[in-house]
Amino acid sequence: MRFMILVKATPGTEAGVMPEEALFAKMHRYHAELAAAGLLLDASGLKPSREGWRVRYDGESSTVVDGPFVETKELVAGYTILQAATREEAIAWTRRFPNPSIDGGAAEIEVRPFYELEDFAPSEAIDGFRALQQDFVTQPRKA
Repeated sequence: MRFMILVKATPGTEAGVMPEEALFAKMHRYHAELAAAGLLLDASGLKPSREGWRVRYDGESSTVVDGPFVETKELVAGYTILQAATREEAIAWTRRFPNPSIDGGAAEIEVRPFYELEDFAPSEAIDGFRALQQDFVTQPRKA
């Protein structure tokens, strides 16, 4: 089972304040332990929303809206993707996640399981996604 740890943004992360070395060290230790256990799939921090955009849809039309975005509590500042055998194993690992607050204060992470292709009824579209997934795994990425 795959899970995504979403690190919620704070006013500091939205201002582009970089974490202190001590926080980087804690995050490195956590992710190194996750990798050593064979559970780490991906992890990264995200730049402030002012450098991003949203796409809003209305039927078939879409509109690009540039950041920054006001609702800080709804924004994501980083993520970790892990693979665990059970929900309980994922919870145990996420309880060990270091406090991501850049000032040591209040912070929040949210953990969400991924849908797996096996969660969906068989169909031609799902078979197409399986083929894409296989291609993604076997073919090198282009820069």
